[in-house]
Amino acid sequence: MSEVLLPEVTVEVPPEGLSITEVSRLTGVGVEALRYYEREGLLLDPTPRDGGGRRRYHEGDLAWICGLVMLRETGMSIADMRRMADLCRREGTEKERLELLTRHRERVLAEVRRTQRHLRAIEAKITKYEASST
Repeated sequence: MSEVLLPEVTVEVPPEGLSITEVSRLTGVGVEALRYYEREGLLLDPTPRDGGGRRRYHEGDLAWICGLVMLRETGMSIADMRRMADLCRREGTEKERLELLTRHRERVLAEVRRTQRHLRAIEAKITKYEASST
């Protein structure tokens, strides 16, 4: 598989992996959302299970989930996240990954510009209220 660029994991992941509850706490993704991500094919690899059938996440899983959090928090759709996961599972899809991320970046930049316009309007209102209250 070609290299998949992932966020750096800054926590120590034991050899036996982390439980779904621990991953939820570390990433801020709820347990049910993690199960949903798995069902929807958003995870890069099938989640390993221990002898009792409990999910055990390793460093690569944690990094991938952190990447999903970043994409989701920047407004990427579940469909595009699923597409990214599918592309990352296959060799030779770097061009398609680049196209997907480039389109997403444009949407994020448009949202940033919109938020900056709103912030300027809020700041102008604050300035007017401050001037009228003195």
